[in-house]
Amino acid sequence: MSDGAVQLSVYQVAAAYLFILVVLWIVKNRGIQREKTILLASVRMTLQLILTGYVLVYIFDRPSPWFTLAIIAVMETFSVYTVYKKFKGRLSKRLKRVIAFSLPAGTLVCLIYFLFVVIRIDPWYNPQYFIPLGGMLVGNSMTGISLGVKSLIEGMQTSREYVEEALVLGATPRMATRDIINRTFDAAIMPTLNSMLGMGIVFLPGMMTGQILSGTVPTTAIAYQMAIMLGILGAVSISVITMLLLGYRTFFNSDDQLMD
Repeated sequence: MSDGAVQLSVYQVAAAYLFILVVLWIVKNRGIQREKTILLASVRMTLQLILTGYVLVYIFDRPSPWFTLAIIAVMETFSVYTVYKKFKGRLSKRLKRVIAFSLPAGTLVCLIYFLFVVIRIDPWYNPQYFIPLGGMLVGNSMTGISLGVKSLIEGMQTSREYVEEALVLGATPRMATRDIINRTFDAAIMPTLNSMLGMGIVFLPGMMTGQILSGTVPTTAIAYQMAIMLGILGAVSISVITMLLLGYRTFFNSDDQLMD
């Protein structure tokens, strides 16, 4: 095995931006109005990753529980904000509070279990493990919550008559929305399940690839990847089901009637 990853120069990284030009040419040639979005995404990615790199170097050189917890808090806050922004104008205040609770709750429970039981790092706040693992759990849970919120809102709108009929027949709000919640949960975790189904054969996941490129023995990288994917599945599932079990109530008033 190699002693480490091949170091990329600024010129080598710059060469990768050729792919941006290719994408810009495709969308322009096809008349797809995405040039500004592609350029903005490329610039933001570059600046954000450079800034993150310098911040992580500083934190890794000065391990502190306060630094580590602050980074996780920023991740959680930004992920919740991202969900809010995606559904701007479509979320009630009650549903916003549910999202703000569910996303951190699901990710932190799984992260703590992962660090203390699965990996057992010492010290527990070691940023080399805490921050990357936390980022993967939060990022995937944010995607799951976004899909869950979208499906829940659409389900409550398209199945409104069915829910109202169930309520008239004596069903509780929980019983009347059971099918909607089940379909929503299934849709939200499906991307994670699809990744697990294709992993190792269709593609090599990012964490495993990064470890192999850095010189880690493939079997060790595989063990970490299997563990983190199970952690991601748990974080996404717990975050989404918490959001659904609390979120469906936000569509009803105190008299168990659907709100307009």
